[in-house]
Amino acid sequence: MTRRRSLLALAALSGVLMLSACSGSNAAETGGGSDSGYVAGTGESVSVPAAQRGAAINLTGKDLNGKAIDLSSYRGKVVVLNVWGSWCGPCRAEADDFEQVFTADQAKGVEFVGINTRDTQIDQAQQFVAAHKLTYPSFYDEDGSLLLQFPKGSLNPQAIPSTLILDRQGRIAVRALQPLTSDQLSKILDPVIAEKS
Repeated sequence: MTRRRSLLALAALSGVLMLSACSGSNAAETGGGSDSGYVAGTGESVSVPAAQRGAAINLTGKDLNGKAIDLSSYRGKVVVLNVWGSWCGPCRAEADDFEQVFTADQAKGVEFVGINTRDTQIDQAQQFVAAHKLTYPSFYDEDGSLLLQFPKGSLNPQAIPSTLILDRQGRIAVRALQPLTSDQLSKILDPVIAEKS
């Protein structure tokens, strides 16, 4: 019964992603010019006061090299969690900026973790990482099932790309449903870094 519910939930998420996915080559429709296929975000960024944040996010899975990743091992650090796909034009546009901020802020107790989703061939994701010289790990979430592990009612990722900033307790402090430049990312990340605990 639990497996059936999981499959139904996965099917529902896939349906939402497919309905939301941009298609065609009209830039006004896709937000991505001729590079379509990504799930357009609302362009909003939401910050949550520390007292109103939900439970810690716990995700486990494998990275792009088959190594286990457990998000709970990052407790005590601020974590930037970025949902991306190699097929997504806006993801390619923000990747270099993310690596730049990661390199600059790692000494401040900041870690980055990607969630690669909807890449049916892992080598496509690996090529993306190599092309952008990304040095932080990414979950490999071929079918989107990892995204279903976010608690119902949380500020879960609803677009590709999406970025979540987790506080040192692993709770969602910020969600951005848009591609981000290094300046935009730093602007929403810095207040979380500055928090005392």
